[in-house]
Amino acid sequence: MEKNLKRPELLLPAGSKEKLDYAIHYGADAVYMGMVDFSLRAMRKGELITSDNLKECIEFAHSFNKKVYLTLNIFAYNNDISLLIEQTEKIKDAKPDAILFSDFGIYNVIKKYMPEIPLHVSTQTNILNYEAVRFWQDLGAVRVVLSRDLSLKQIEEIKNKVPDMELEVFVHGAQCVSFSGRCLISDYMTKGERKANHGNCSQSCRWSYKLVEETRDGEYFDIEQNERGTHILSPKDLALINYIPRLIDVGIDSFKIEGRTKSLYYVSAVAKAYKKAIDDYLETGKINEEENYNEIIKIGNRGYTTGFYLMPPNSEGYSYDISKGLAGADCLCVFMEKCGNMFKVLTKNKFLLNDEIEIITPKECFKATVTKIVDDKTNEEKQLSNTNDISLIEVSKSPEDYKYALARTIGVKNLR
Repeated sequence: MEKNLKRPELLLPAGSKEKLDYAIHYGADAVYMGMVDFSLRAMRKGELITSDNLKECIEFAHSFNKKVYLTLNIFAYNNDISLLIEQTEKIKDAKPDAILFSDFGIYNVIKKYMPEIPLHVSTQTNILNYEAVRFWQDLGAVRVVLSRDLSLKQIEEIKNKVPDMELEVFVHGAQCVSFSGRCLISDYMTKGERKANHGNCSQSCRWSYKLVEETRDGEYFDIEQNERGTHILSPKDLALINYIPRLIDVGIDSFKIEGRTKSLYYVSAVAKAYKKAIDDYLETGKINEEENYNEIIKIGNRGYTTGFYLMPPNSEGYSYDISKGLAGADCLCVFMEKCGNMFKVLTKNKFLLNDEIEIITPKECFKATVTKIVDDKTNEEKQLSNTNDISLIEVSKSPEDYKYALARTIGVKNLR
């Protein structure tokens, strides 16, 4: 390419130690992670990241020359501030590359107790203009995460006005119906038990609703959205993979993927897809839009939209028919270790003997056939491997590096 373009950072979620590992090996330049008490995504399974293992996780990422950003982005109450102050020595000792925050009280704690750690400002602060960026720059921040409610043109103007400030934008993942995620629906619908801005959102916007009109004494009329259903508050997922060239040209510093609570397959596959798009553009000056789209529809989604980036979203930007993301390809198993000519795998979705599967690794993607399945405990051959089974399988073509290999179904289903 003639243009000398800066390579953007690919920033992946690390909702657990295992997802941290896979995100790094599938292409992340940096990861963001939150301790269970201070994160806007409360993890419920997997090996959680806590104050006790935070240093170990960060050192692991640093061993691969990857950066780690610690998310302390809840809106904090008094007890949260007290608890955070108690944890500051452990956080400093862990040496995160930056702390992401949204609350002014947490900002004060960081500046007072951890002034050496760089500051990133969360999208929760609703940064919509260049003067807001300058405001945070004056307060010592080195990066801001722009609001998802901005267009590409507005983002470009901000970058031109404040070129010496790092800008991070979301490029993929679930979107909140509220302005930059400042939502009270979950709090209201759960009577205060599931606070959205305290890491415990119930995703009430994904529930099915009916509009009720009261114009006469005691008479109510259900008003349904249309024949597709009534998920009128549920936006489709953001996907900007085919706009990577424009974002690179603008000079965005970091491309952020949403999804700390998403599956291991999601983290791996979305990292692989976006890394390839970035590499393709920087190396050849173009991307394969059809190939990119075919890859991301294999990942769990509610349908895709470009959000506010190209034009204000309309009714086509909402998912009326489903509340949970559906993947175009099912993750079948995770490869665990090699045993002679066979592989020990953890089964995520049932597969059968002689099934044709697609195996993906950080560097490969190819089709293969399951030629043998053996029960890990009894050592007996069997016709299928059920969900959650640990099995030994033989495949017609083996991955070169099995350690981070995953298998999924071939083709695309649930196409929307």
